[in-house]
Amino acid sequence: QVQLVESGGGLVQAGGSLRLSCTASGRTFSTYAMAWFRQAPGKEREFVARIKWSGDDTYYADSVKGRFTISRDNAKNPVYLQMNSLKPEDTAVYYCAADPRPYGIILSPNYWGQGTQVTVSS
Repeated sequence: QVQLVESGGGLVQAGGSLRLSCTASGRTFSTYAMAWFRQAPGKEREFVARIKWSGDDTYYADSVKGRFTISRDNAKNPVYLQMNSLKPEDTAVYYCAADPRPYGIILSPNYWGQGTQVTVSS
């Protein structure tokens, strides 16, 4: 059974930071691309960031570039999303995703986590 579990969400003031973690089980994800998406209330789910299996190639949505950093530790499993300078518009449920396709994952990942809520107060 493939499972992705996110953690680290919570409530933070604008300008603050949070670090999300995603742990995979049931399959070796070290060769998979991993990504983060988010969905705000009343909006469609949107891509946030992606990292290739090697960890040396990352890609970000323009809305988070320079503020968010995606990283991974294949030896320990987790994928992280470090979020700095948070804004109220970053409020959303954040989802971890996995896929063997480093470009296809941006549009339609094969595997999803259940999500973790991030709320940024003004």
